Amino acid sequence: MKMSRKKYSEDFKKTIVDLYHSGSSVKDLSSEYGVTEVTVYKWIKQLTPVQSGEEEVTPKDINEMQKEMQRIKQESEIFKKAMAIFAKK
Repeated sequence: MKMSRKKYSEDFKKTIVDLYHSGSSVKDLSSEYGVTEVTVYKWIKQLTPVQSGEEEVTPKDINEMQKEMQRIKQESEIFKKAMAIFAKK
C-alpha cells in the first residue's frame, strides 16, 4: 500500500516554524498538527533565517538562488556558443 504524501502550503510551514521559535516543542507541534517530527525538523532547518548582513536568508532561499545561478550559467554558455557560431559566418 503506497502512502500518499501530503502537500503543505508555505504559510503553514512558516507558521509551524514560527510556533517552534516561540517556544512550542517539536513533539507538541507534531502531535497537534499531524505532521511527523522529522518533517517539522526539516522545515525548521529550511525556513529558519540566517543573518546575512542587512537581510535574513533561509537555507531554502540559498538553495533557490543556487539553482537560479546554475540556470543562468547554462544560458550564458549557450549564448557564448551561439555567438561563436555566428562570429564564424
